[in-house]
Amino acid sequence: MRKIGIVGGGSIALTHAKVISELENAELVGVCIHSKEKIEESKAKFGVPVYVHLQEFLEIPGLEVVCICTPSGLHLEPALAAAKAGKHVMVEKPIEITLSRVDEMVRACEDAQVKLAVIFQNRFSDDYRKLKQGIDSGVFGKLIMGNAHINWFRNAEYYSSSKWKGTLEGDGGGALINQGIHTIDLLLDAMGEVKTVFGQVQTALYPIEGEDLGAALVNFESGALGNITAATSLYPGYPERLEIFGSKGSAILEGGKLIAWNVMGEENAELSAAASASGSSDPSAIGHKLHLAQWERFLKSLDHDAAVVVDAKTARKSVELIRAIYKSSELGQQVVFPFADL
Repeated sequence: MRKIGIVGGGSIALTHAKVISELENAELVGVCIHSKEKIEESKAKFGVPVYVHLQEFLEIPGLEVVCICTPSGLHLEPALAAAKAGKHVMVEKPIEITLSRVDEMVRACEDAQVKLAVIFQNRFSDDYRKLKQGIDSGVFGKLIMGNAHINWFRNAEYYSSSKWKGTLEGDGGGALINQGIHTIDLLLDAMGEVKTVFGQVQTALYPIEGEDLGAALVNFESGALGNITAATSLYPGYPERLEIFGSKGSAILEGGKLIAWNVMGEENAELSAAASASGSSDPSAIGHKLHLAQWERFLKSLDHDAAVVVDAKTARKSVELIRAIYKSSELGQQVVFPFADL
């Protein structure tokens, strides 16, 4: 039985707690939060011992895995401490908010010889896996365009009720690095390495430090083009959409479900009519089943000392692209890869 602890006490921490409770080979043994005033409340929510001192939390007998669910810009410090203590690390997306902080985390886990995985649960949906298999097997031919559209909406209370959402220090930005990064991760997994990007971001609707509206034109190393749009200001919010076009066909994933699959010379594929949960207008609408699938794979990697499915090197790519979009918007010019956010 793998003993797991969570750092962070917010809604995503509760999602992971629910997942852990459904794992046959794991148990939640403790939670670490930053506020003494919320200890009793957190004990009631999580049903396990709650700590405010990270070192005391890391000394829980038998603790093997630390799941980090703090604000995005506060992932590094608990990850460094966990690695130093010899604990494997599972961290929520984004892995961190700057490339230098990402790289510091990676080095620490490599030096400590502990596994580091990053939550990108949408990689584990049946429909995305079918799409990826089609790409890898050449069903769509040579890829010529890939688009990611995350045209979501959040009301003003979403930002005003949080001390960190939409801030540069806590969130690293806005709609791209918080909401858009999941679909951007799928875009990169599908289309491959980036060559250049030109992007623009705006705070169009809300008084936040980060962007609530962004767009980018991507040139991939393969020669394919790509478009990205991401927002939290586009009422009423529409399901996220991944579009893949090749020389022989195309497919569209919307709200986690394949809604189009067209290949030259073949009958259209029979697609599922069932809708998937989307956070397009309500972040609480996103379920936990894909988190469960990723946790199951992560624990198997521990059992067999195998590579994790979404490792830090992979997770770094979406941060690199988003940071490059921010820099491109700041400079008003195209950014060439590899990108370093110095």
